[in-house]
Amino acid sequence: MEWASQLCENRGLGSKMTDSKYFTTTKKGEIFELKAELNSDKKEKKKEAVKKVIASMTVGKDVSALFPDVVNCMQTDNLELKKLVYLYLMNYAKSQPDMAIMAVNTFVKDCEDPNPLIRALAVRTMGCIRVDKITEYLCEPLRKCLKDEDPYVRKTAAVCVAKLHDINAQLVEDQGFLDTLKDLISDSNPMVVANAVAALSEIAESHPNSNLLDLNPQTINKLLTALNECTEWGQIFILDCLANYTPRDDRESQSICERVTPRLSHANSAVVLSAVKVLMKFMEMLPKDLDYYGTLLKKLAPPLVTLLSAEPELQYVALRNINLIVQKRPEILKHEMKVFFVKYNDPIYVKLEKLDIMIRLASQANIAQVLAELKEYATEVDVDFVRKAVRAIGRCAIKVEQSAERCVSTLLDLIQTKVNYVVQEAIVVIKDIFRKYPNKYESVIATLCENLDSLDEPEARAAMIWIVGEYAERIDNADELLESFLEGFHDESTQVQLQLLTAIVKLFLKKPTETQELVQQVLSLATQDSDNPDLRDRGYIYWRLLSTDPVAAKEVVLAEKPLISEETDLIEPTLLEELICHIGTLASVYHKPPSAFVEGSRGVQHKRLPARAGSGESTESPDVGQSVSGVSDAPPAVIPSQGDLLGDLLNLDLAPPTTTVPPVPSSMQMGAMDLLGGGLDSLMGDEPETSGSHYRTEVPSPQPADFSERELGGDLGGSPAMGVGVGVGVGVGVGLGPAPVGMPAGLGAAPAVGGGLGDLFDLGGGVGMTSGSYSPPRVVWLQAMKAKGLEISGTFARRGGVIQMDVSLTNKAMSVMSDFAVQFNKNSFGMAPAGPLQVLTPLGPNQTVEVSLPLSSTGPVMKMEPLNNLQVAVKNNIDVFYFSCQYPISLLFVEDGKMDRQVFLATWKDIPSDNEAQFQIKDCHLSSDAASNKLQGSNIFTVAKRTVEAQDMLYQSIKLTNGIWVLAELRIQTGNPNYTLSVKCRAPEVSQYVSQCYELILKN
Repeated sequence: MEWASQLCENRGLGSKMTDSKYFTTTKKGEIFELKAELNSDKKEKKKEAVKKVIASMTVGKDVSALFPDVVNCMQTDNLELKKLVYLYLMNYAKSQPDMAIMAVNTFVKDCEDPNPLIRALAVRTMGCIRVDKITEYLCEPLRKCLKDEDPYVRKTAAVCVAKLHDINAQLVEDQGFLDTLKDLISDSNPMVVANAVAALSEIAESHPNSNLLDLNPQTINKLLTALNECTEWGQIFILDCLANYTPRDDRESQSICERVTPRLSHANSAVVLSAVKVLMKFMEMLPKDLDYYGTLLKKLAPPLVTLLSAEPELQYVALRNINLIVQKRPEILKHEMKVFFVKYNDPIYVKLEKLDIMIRLASQANIAQVLAELKEYATEVDVDFVRKAVRAIGRCAIKVEQSAERCVSTLLDLIQTKVNYVVQEAIVVIKDIFRKYPNKYESVIATLCENLDSLDEPEARAAMIWIVGEYAERIDNADELLESFLEGFHDESTQVQLQLLTAIVKLFLKKPTETQELVQQVLSLATQDSDNPDLRDRGYIYWRLLSTDPVAAKEVVLAEKPLISEETDLIEPTLLEELICHIGTLASVYHKPPSAFVEGSRGVQHKRLPARAGSGESTESPDVGQSVSGVSDAPPAVIPSQGDLLGDLLNLDLAPPTTTVPPVPSSMQMGAMDLLGGGLDSLMGDEPETSGSHYRTEVPSPQPADFSERELGGDLGGSPAMGVGVGVGVGVGVGLGPAPVGMPAGLGAAPAVGGGLGDLFDLGGGVGMTSGSYSPPRVVWLQAMKAKGLEISGTFARRGGVIQMDVSLTNKAMSVMSDFAVQFNKNSFGMAPAGPLQVLTPLGPNQTVEVSLPLSSTGPVMKMEPLNNLQVAVKNNIDVFYFSCQYPISLLFVEDGKMDRQVFLATWKDIPSDNEAQFQIKDCHLSSDAASNKLQGSNIFTVAKRTVEAQDMLYQSIKLTNGIWVLAELRIQTGNPNYTLSVKCRAPEVSQYVSQCYELILKN
């Protein structure tokens, strides 16, 4: 805490003996004794008493009862005593605001003290007292200190402006302090410049669109001049400010780089990283063929290497930043591989980070060296580190093709050690090597199968099952191996169950005669006995494929797989650009943009690197709602991780569904089309009816004797599409029985083609013109008997993007009313009149006038209870009248609130699950399309829609006027009048009001 650090500072001001005596346990009645000592006439006794008070405060005792006595000690010339009193004041002013006003006169007086230390101390304390009541009294002293002759006072006052802005932004703007701060950028003292930049940057962060730091070449020149002379933290503020500037051309960019480069040799690692950030950003504008570009690359390596000789915590921060730099520009550190070799005494978090960077820098030139190191690491004692080292060997094989053979032989050596976790990691990475180099290293499969019994981790078991299924034709006892896994099917993790289902279907397609019972068994386990929807759906799809068209099944399940890329964990290019702009901050350690972990109302700016000279790209930040898929740099093809269900669904429909129905020339094509056509719609129990006979293919076949009805789940309901046989392979007749009970009707046959996966999120079908936004009924806000004959009633509406307050003023008195005016109190969303109350003529007795008052949402903000409460004052020639009313929060839903699907998915995942609230909306009888249409009229936008088992799910986004996003999932079950609404928001207190809006809109 600030006052605790200053207490330590005070000890050097003349305390000859140790201050530890003040922290010893004290007897009862201490407060009374301290009170007497504080009011003593002896200065020394008074100082000792204040020290005891501060000591008690430091260890957490409540000494607020002594507030008036301590404040009385402010009137002193003793700097040490004054500092101690100010510390006390900072700590307790918030709990005693009325008493704190007593100190105002002393502040004003101290701000004119001849001693600059006292003037600075007064202005610093003023900024730390966060009490609204006394801020306006501090404006005059602060104005004088901002123009003080002493630079120490000016630099302290500059920071005080930022603190005051945090308490009362409007006051700071009205008093013109922001303009004074801008003037301080041209100050002759570099520390004043640095603090002015720091204060303006802090204010600009909370007001992203204010353009406070209007950077131009002249300002940049002043900042660069101050950079050489101010303290290290001042340099960081200036460098961070420079990083937000976009140079006009490559010449200006080079000039700035030349003047920033000397900071790379600074002793403070934060200064070095801030300088690296500026250089990385401005390098984007330099042509690569420029000599200076190559020189700059060489200059960047030594400071980054030097950071790795610091203590482990600093090393970790440096390594996380280097990880980003290496992804953007690997050429900077391509010759520095050795510095990333792990030392025996490195903490595990440093070891793992170094390992990651080693892989990123691995190339044909250094691969032998890297592999030798990795093999050494794989024999260490730290299990996590060994696992990562084994994975790293696999990544090297995938990245550097020439080293693949050596990597595989190294992995086989490690498997021979029979160390359980080493074997399991090796099998996982060998699976990836098979994917990268098909038909090259399959000779090692026999060695892998020997270790089958030792596998106990889901990922390793899934990898081994994949290998057995993929290469079943080369493994004589593949069916026995897979059957051994099947015995404990329900005890396996979902990952293993899914892999086992796919592997057995592959085996069946390769060896149909031997594995008929096995495939029947696994399909039955997956579809009938499992509660997991992913597993059930995959089981149904395989069952249906095998039932309708085996040739198509073979083409789908045994299709050639795409080769995996060399990097499976590269950061997506747009995000990488943003993180490069945040080097040296927490974002670069988390590898997440600030918006992902900075909570609260502060706007977070999305930063981008400037476009390279001559590229013609825009240098502006992308719009937040822009689709991630719209990035110009195509991200590398990677092995997708299994996301959550919502993620998988949102990724399905990235193109609009086609409306044309393609011809179906053969049964083989029909089977293939079925998977991408109405098949999934049927799974959800919504098979489209078609009249064309060529849309439905049935393959009549005798029911095989070895499939009894009981095995398949009893009576099948006599659906003609169900008892379908299948022939797999050439000249082999194999019967696959009908689908089990619980499988939706029609799964045995191909439905109409044409819906496409897009139907899962059919946003077009059935949604007509949007209706108008919801407006609540009129209510009487102020009764005539309470307002001397003036009755006020009204409602709220949003028309054409403008919030309107529709007011009826009725004169029930005997006298004429005129001179109407209206004012709102501070409220939760900054609602304020955008114009005067237009009552153009006097209001006679028994007359009513209708007025529509436009409202803005840019007024002063204060949290109300309830959140949508609005306190209004109406004045006329008779008196001022007060009333409060509540507005529906839907007024604040803006027209550009439709979120891109990918952004919706990322945001939904990002918001903590604790912020999710669930509500029931009862007695509602709308279809999902009608509900979506109605909600869209009030700016609740449907981002995506899916249907599962006759239940429609609408994924919706809302944006409020203050920039808060609300995400929602509305579940509508056919025939059920009760809807379920799940709401997620970074400001969870908004959720219940959003649910109320849903209910009002849907029921009116």
